[in-house]
Amino acid sequence: MPVRGGLYDSPMHGVSIIPIEGIGDITEGDDVAASIADALDGAGLGVEPGDVLVVTHKIVSKAEGLTVEIADDAAYRELVASEALHVIRRRGDLVIAKTRHGYICANAGVDRSNTAAGTALLLPRDPDRSAHTIRLRLSRRTGVDMPVIISDTFGRPWRRGLTDIAIGVSGMAPILDLRGTSDMYGRVLDVTEVAVADELAAAADLVMGKATGIPAAIIRGAEVPAGSGRAADLVRPADEDLFR
Repeated sequence: MPVRGGLYDSPMHGVSIIPIEGIGDITEGDDVAASIADALDGAGLGVEPGDVLVVTHKIVSKAEGLTVEIADDAAYRELVASEALHVIRRRGDLVIAKTRHGYICANAGVDRSNTAAGTALLLPRDPDRSAHTIRLRLSRRTGVDMPVIISDTFGRPWRRGLTDIAIGVSGMAPILDLRGTSDMYGRVLDVTEVAVADELAAAADLVMGKATGIPAAIIRGAEVPAGSGRAADLVRPADEDLFR
């Protein structure tokens, strides 16, 4: 759920984004939390209270056995159709669809990048639960209860280019609700809600990427809003959507 006020009332400090190298290729059945903890140990990176872990969905999906073999482009299109709850727009081979999670994204989130030839990768079935599982296992391993964000790369209506967003969240409020607070001129804010989890996911992507083999990063110094929430809280309800 959204958290009201607080985050941006604090003195601003520098934020560090630390890539986690050495995780290696993840396969079905692997323990993502253990792989990340081993990589942190191998790199001599300690975890501190207040750190946030951002993990790309690809290693989570691989560990959860969501890699699907596809023989050709036709099979890929069939897979996209099976994952789409509702097709919103179609242009050539590009499909913009609503997934069962409520996300509006290209090709229903079915991805062929960073997967072996002849395969595609599906989104985690319950990314919030996956984030929660990783958080609990890492907490037991490191002794630090660290918020976890699972990220994926999405396009944006009206803007070119891609950015990462949060599709799974555990251990923090994903939205900072500033409605009812005042700006620096004393004007009361009526509609401002900050998608903090999305901001952190996008920031982490600066040190990760499809070609680098770095699927996770630690964000330090971000002063995230405390609370329990889900990435599902970031999905705009249909009755608030002015574009569909």
